[in-house]
Amino acid sequence: MRAKITYIVTAAVLVFYFVLVGSRGVWLIQSGTPLTVAFGVAVLILPAIGLWFLWKNTQFVRRANQLAAELDAEGGLPADELKRLPSGRVDRDSADEVFARRKAETEASPDDWRCWFRLAVAYHDARDTPRARKAMQRAIALHDGRPAAHDDRPASRHS
Repeated sequence: MRAKITYIVTAAVLVFYFVLVGSRGVWLIQSGTPLTVAFGVAVLILPAIGLWFLWKNTQFVRRANQLAAELDAEGGLPADELKRLPSGRVDRDSADEVFARRKAETEASPDDWRCWFRLAVAYHDARDTPRARKAMQRAIALHDGRPAAHDDRPASRHS
């Protein structure tokens, strides 16, 4: 729940920033000189890109949460079986062990979105966010019946 609140607050702050920057861009365009119009258009591009990125990221998070809810209803969410250090951080050997199992599971069933979802969780637990995101995108695509945008084989955690 804390992550959801943090995401909402961050998104709200970004939207406020985009509106503020956008209003300055409009003000520059209304000034009417060629230079201020050019700057105004350039300034308006930034909030447009930011809003697009925020929208795409929100859609990704929403879809991942839907898959998590569906997997939870099936009883298929991965259990937290990771050993932790006294500091609370995940033990690397434990993360490697779980990752190896998830990778083998995914290689055995490369068309099962559930396997890719669990692999994404393993990548996330191993602090490999880019691969976690790619694996989750693959899970979403498989769930939706769309072809994946990348290779069907899970990547090694240390490559």
